[in-house]
Amino acid sequence: MMHGLGIGRGGTLPLYLTGEHDCSYLDGVRARTLFVDPGARIDGATYQMLIDQGFRRSGAHVYRPACRGCSACVPVRLPVDAFAPNRSQRRNWRLNAPDITLSDGPAVFREEQFELYRRYLTARHADGAMADDATEDSYRRFLVESWGGTTRFIEFRLDGRLVGVAVTDVLEQGLSAVYTFFDPELDARALGTFGVLVQIRTARRLGRPYLYLGYWIGASRKMVYKERFRPIEAWDGRHWRRFERGQTLGFDEL
Repeated sequence: MMHGLGIGRGGTLPLYLTGEHDCSYLDGVRARTLFVDPGARIDGATYQMLIDQGFRRSGAHVYRPACRGCSACVPVRLPVDAFAPNRSQRRNWRLNAPDITLSDGPAVFREEQFELYRRYLTARHADGAMADDATEDSYRRFLVESWGGTTRFIEFRLDGRLVGVAVTDVLEQGLSAVYTFFDPELDARALGTFGVLVQIRTARRLGRPYLYLGYWIGASRKMVYKERFRPIEAWDGRHWRRFERGQTLGFDEL
């Protein structure tokens, strides 16, 4: 099914709605996905507009949930200048920042990064579809393939060894956290949390007001970490507004 999204100056961006399929996040739930025509040209301003309306990017596909009777997926973003780290996040920074070296580069294929990605999926998501398809080709499509915008790979190195990568899109109004993977043997360092803190720091350095964290799902244990970064804002289908614990927000049904 085809829809259209106005993008200013009389332009329309073609959107397609999938049929129902199994939800990637919640067991026993049927989902639908609204995605931008993969052949459409998406410049920086258009991508920012889409992100600001709750869309996300996976490889060359820009999408958002459009499920019947379910609004569990809540897009969230963090105003970086207002961010106030809690005790655990301050401890994480003190543990990691002194001896982890950071560098960032463009979205190009590097064997070292790919091998870390495979190890991460095997250890942390062994029962998921991504681990079943952790090939070089799928990795390239997911994180490396050109899509028209600016993506950076932020590397974490400990004693010269690659231990983590935060993949992030650079937008006009912020950074959009695409994916973070890290050495599964370094659980004590909580490098996923460190990756968010690094992107907050990077957004501030670049003068971007927001870090877009994707979807928060209250019933998903894997998503709960996002609500620990405060203050946080949620897109309710019309506006971004402060998101407090216990609220129920989500898209209006199409």
